[in-house]
Amino acid sequence: MSGKYHNLPLNMVNDHIIRISIMTLPYYWHYHPNSDESFLCLEGQLIIELQDQLIELSPGQLYTIPANVLHRTRPKGERSVNLSFELESMQTIKKEPES
Repeated sequence: MSGKYHNLPLNMVNDHIIRISIMTLPYYWHYHPNSDESFLCLEGQLIIELQDQLIELSPGQLYTIPANVLHRTRPKGERSVNLSFELESMQTIKKEPES
């Protein structure tokens, strides 16, 4: 694997896409104005950072981030492998959290 983040589409379900992601470094702060985003941890541990909360997923655990919620994801340890479920036409807006 080269790079820090791989996000590969696996399948479509109606108007939603299922992706597998392999993370070795944090993803940037962002939000999605037009879609919720769900994560299912498959391997390792996934940290989901919100402005006021930290969620830690272990294999088999699922968490959904509502639309318009600022967040970022990162592995706990060397890497995490996760499935994500989101609207195929989901928009991603990069933004730093406000202090």
